[in-house]
Amino acid sequence: MSIKEILSAAPVVPVIVIDNLEDAVPLARALFNGGLRALEVTLRTPVAAQAVKDIKAALPEAYVGTGTVVDKATFNASVEAGADFMVSPGVNDELLELAKSSSIPFLPGAATPSEVMKLASHGFEFLKFFPAEAAGGAPMLKSIGGPIPQVKFCPTGGISLATAPKYLALDNVVCVGGTWMLDKALIANKDWQAIEALAKQASEVK
Repeated sequence: MSIKEILSAAPVVPVIVIDNLEDAVPLARALFNGGLRALEVTLRTPVAAQAVKDIKAALPEAYVGTGTVVDKATFNASVEAGADFMVSPGVNDELLELAKSSSIPFLPGAATPSEVMKLASHGFEFLKFFPAEAAGGAPMLKSIGGPIPQVKFCPTGGISLATAPKYLALDNVVCVGGTWMLDKALIANKDWQAIEALAKQASEVK
């Protein structure tokens, strides 16, 4: 399994925050049934690592990864949880070394040409562009694609259903990360059918 395969599974990777463990599997199932095959569970809550384990057990066909991997602790938690891939908002030397020592696909974040060039020099062909909208959006990514066309991106941060097509139209974008299909009120009401409908809409974005 490669990061390319994972990112190519659907046009959108939902960026999920799990507050209540009981919501993890039904939420993930709704997203997966809606056509979103790669799921990023952010390690921002106490139940996140267990949520990854539960989702993987319930949905073996999904790619279940971890997000907000920022240090050795979150990296090791991802490995222990059995993550299929890991996503970082940025990168540092410690994470680079850890990523090289692991067989789990790693998607490091970058926001500037210098960061992109550094990660490319370490062999990374796929990067997270974060925070996408705040860092210049689709025009910035298009500009980076000129001198560094060999690197492909999953832009994440402030992207909506309306703006996703602008990114997906770029040659150097494989997919986008988003949260718009994860409506907090729908999750609180456990309206998984509505979540699945939003996921289906996201899976058809071009």
